[in-house]
Amino acid sequence: MIAQLRKQLVQHGPALLRVPAKLTPFSLQKKIMLESLAMVFKEALADGDFEFLEDRWLKVEVRDLDLQWFISYQDQKLVVAEHCEHHDVSFSGECNDLVLIAARKEDPDTLFFQRRLRIEGDTELGLEVKNLMDSIDLDSLPSPVKFLLQQSADFIHQGMQTNVIEKEVIHAH
Repeated sequence: MIAQLRKQLVQHGPALLRVPAKLTPFSLQKKIMLESLAMVFKEALADGDFEFLEDRWLKVEVRDLDLQWFISYQDQKLVVAEHCEHHDVSFSGECNDLVLIAARKEDPDTLFFQRRLRIEGDTELGLEVKNLMDSIDLDSLPSPVKFLLQQSADFIHQGMQTNVIEKEVIHAH
């Protein structure tokens, strides 16, 4: 019963979030994105590890929430824009998969080869972005943020495992 409820929430949760996410003004989305990026990449920003993104644009898209942001590095700080005439590389995925990647429950390469994570455009730039993401030390995140991320990822992972187990049982018969 609980496993079924979890499965339903994992499958349909992003659809429930789509409307409130789209109704959130971009100015608030931008503030949340910049604060989150500053927190997650605090060390990388201090070390100048984003210089490879100087005057180049990364498009990040959460397909099932119909959200996208354009991120660049200008004047030694991250910039988030709502629109961009040209982006150099694009990362897109479903909400659940992106949470699993952030919490290290799924490997981005695996999801890429399963076509659940799309990376398009300048492959060298995409690889630099992916390597920077891989270098994040989850232990450096504030405890409440780390806890929320881990709990969300565990919930999603278990809900997705229910789907895998059901498919294996169906195929075994």
